[in-house]
This record gives sequence, structure tokens and C-alpha cells, in this order.
Amino acid sequence: MPEADEDDDEEMPLSLRLSIADTLTLGNATCGFMAVYFTTTGILIPHLQGSQETGMARHSAATAVILMLCAAVFDLFDGLVARKLRSSPMGAELDNLSDLISFGLAPAYFVLVYGMVADDAHQRVAAVGAIVVLLAVVLRLARFSCVTVKDGTFQGMPSPFGALTVVSIVLLELPFVATLLAIIGTAWLMVSRVEYPKPRGRLAVAMLSWIVLSMGLLAAWAFDAPSGQLLLQTGCALQLVMGAVIPLFATARRVNNFRDNRREARAAQVP
Repeated sequence: MPEADEDDDEEMPLSLRLSIADTLTLGNATCGFMAVYFTTTGILIPHLQGSQETGMARHSAATAVILMLCAAVFDLFDGLVARKLRSSPMGAELDNLSDLISFGLAPAYFVLVYGMVADDAHQRVAAVGAIVVLLAVVLRLARFSCVTVKDGTFQGMPSPFGALTVVSIVLLELPFVATLLAIIGTAWLMVSRVEYPKPRGRLAVAMLSWIVLSMGLLAAWAFDAPSGQLLLQTGCALQLVMGAVIPLFATARRVNNFRDNRREARAAQVP
């Protein structure tokens, strides 16, 4: 008679078990999908129907960007939780797929809709910019899975930071050409070899604080608070400044390290 207890055969394969970190990663994907949903239902569809209600579009745009910020929070914490607790064998794949939705598709779609609803925008040209953003994130995530870099750094602008920079450019309401050039520049930074520090320790706390502050600025803008527009534009401008300054600091650090290495090599050759 076969044994009645066949728990070993009935156990779920290890590769199909979700960890706590995986659950956070799925929250990241959900936020990205809902950002696309609010961009469609609150901005694109009313525009196509000829609606003149700007308040609804403002609320939906703020909600979509806040959801991208929430996705960035999930992305930040799933890595921290995975390092502290166990992570499943499919954790890395889930993370890449979720990042593609939240920081590739969602911001690219935001740019595409901007090109359809903005007065001075050109829809087809904006579509090209959206494709550039999407492909940059795809290439960056693929390279991240294949290339090994030194610990504590990313090669290229991280996709969450890049996505938030892209939507900040759109929300600044710059002239169309300037907006498109800034978006393409951000996409280039994501696939560049510029080193960015990983958000750990104090940097992770600073990043989380910046995300919470950004959510507050978006809420103030959505509800038409006094100086809400100015506060939002200030926050978006700071996001762009950080995106431009970090590569400069990283490049300066690499140049200084190169000079120090050359000096040490010359000193070692002196008898």
C-alpha cells in the first residue's frame, strides 16, 4: 500500500513560492498599471471627448505620478527586504518585469498622452520620445541582468529615478522642443555608463524623504492649494537638477580616482 502522506510531492515547488519581497515587487507592478489607468481615464479620454474640465485632468495626472512614486517606494523596500529576509528564485525576474511596467511603460505612456493633449505638442514626435524612454528602460534592465558592476553603484541612471525625471520634465510645462530634448537626455543617461550610488543607509532615507515630499507637492497642486503650481514646479526643477548634478559628481569622482591612481603609480616607479 502506498503511504498516505505524500507531503513532499504535494509541496509547491520552491521556484513558485512568493516571498515578502516578491509581494512588494508585485505592489510595484500594480502601481505602474494603475498609473496607466488614471492617465487614460482622467486625461486622455476626457480630452478625446472634448471635455474642458482641467481640474479632473490635474487630479488624474497627480494621481498617476503619485502611483509611480509609490512604485518607487515598493522598489526601494523590496530590495531591502530581500537582503534582510529570504528572496525567491524568481525575485530578480519579477523585479525587472515590474520595473518595466512602472518605470518604462507608465512614464512613456505619460509622455505619449502629453503629446496628444498639450497645446504646443506634436503627437507623432512625442510618440518617438515615448518610444525612446521605453526602449531606454528595456535596454537598461536587460544590461542590469547581464553586466556586473562594483558593489554599491548602478551603471546608468536607475530606472525609478529616470521615470520620475521624465514625468517632472512633462509637469514643468516647458516649450515642446525643450521638453523633448530633456526627455531624450534623460533616456540617454539611463543607458549611459555614468555611475549612480545605490540607495542604501542614509541615501535610502533621503530618497524616501524626497518621495514623500514629492507626493505632498503633487497633492497640493492637485487640490489647487495656494502656490501649489509654484511648489510643484520647484520640486520638478529640483528633480532635474539632481538628475544633472549626480552625473557631474560621479564623473568628477572618477577623474579624481584616475589621477590618484596615476600619482600612486608614478610614486611606485621612483627609486
